[in-house]
Amino acid sequence: MTITNPIILIDNYINMIPRYTLGNYPTPLIPAHELHCKIGGPEIWIKRDDLISFGLGGNKIRGLEVMLSDALAKGADTLVTGAGTQSNHVRATAAAAAHAGLQCVAVYWGEPPNTVDGNYRVTKMLGAECRFTHDNDRASVDNFILDTANELNDQGRNPYPIPRGGACPMGALGHVLAVIELHEQCKQLNYEPDAIAFAVGSGGTYAGWLLGTRLLELPWKLECYSVSREPEEISQQVANLATESAHLLGLDWTFNSEDAPVHGEFIGDGYGIPSNEGKQAIELVAASEGILFDPTYTGKAMAGYLDSVNNGAFNHYNNVVFLHTGGEPAFFAGNGSWLVE
Repeated sequence: MTITNPIILIDNYINMIPRYTLGNYPTPLIPAHELHCKIGGPEIWIKRDDLISFGLGGNKIRGLEVMLSDALAKGADTLVTGAGTQSNHVRATAAAAAHAGLQCVAVYWGEPPNTVDGNYRVTKMLGAECRFTHDNDRASVDNFILDTANELNDQGRNPYPIPRGGACPMGALGHVLAVIELHEQCKQLNYEPDAIAFAVGSGGTYAGWLLGTRLLELPWKLECYSVSREPEEISQQVANLATESAHLLGLDWTFNSEDAPVHGEFIGDGYGIPSNEGKQAIELVAASEGILFDPTYTGKAMAGYLDSVNNGAFNHYNNVVFLHTGGEPAFFAGNGSWLVE
């Protein structure tokens, strides 16, 4: 299927995406003048998805709005998902389930932590049942989610399994809506971004932005910084998700890994482990704009952005939007020693 005028047809695609709205939109799009003065490079604006007004915010809410609508349409009574104990996605899923009157089972890799804090504390407060794989391999969560869903089925319940990080074709459609939202904001502000920069973890956000950008035939580039997987792996995962999401909209499109390039130099010692570069980026943005980035996602992505500016890789850009995907509850987990000199 070829779209000859996506602007005219876009309302049709909005109507095709099921949505149980949880937050108030649009989220703010604000200029970061002080940061720009300090670092140079393109003019930078920040899209504040950390301010989504539900469940402590973060752009995971966007994907969950679509998945929750789908779950309710299928008569689900329980949302089942998983990740690490400080997962923004799991916390947001627990909030969505509570709001919709559903149960939630949260599956975490490894062993129960000694301290109940940060996102883990919030998830428990939201009433989620927490289970642990007792395996430190992050991928152990994937099969455990499915096993849990099968167990609940055997008990006569109707679970709705959501993959780790919410990375699935249905969830990616929520981020297509974010593309449409930002495009409308930029038109109203007469601001024309050359690139959108953000962190990429499990790939759902990137897949939605890739699909939405092509759907609207937008000229901006996507500059994405991996915080967990190697670039080759996540590029292919994003391409697969974007392809499957396109099919949900009746589009016979295929995305390849080359369509989803990823910067992979800023993962540091691993997913969820703060890096020195990320720490410096967090402190710079906080001191410049009064905005807090988190050490798992936005801090590392901003470290990558700063490096791109410093090495001249963005000299051909005039305007960039940095997507703040949330994650502030990380500041209330542990003793904060990663921020101490």
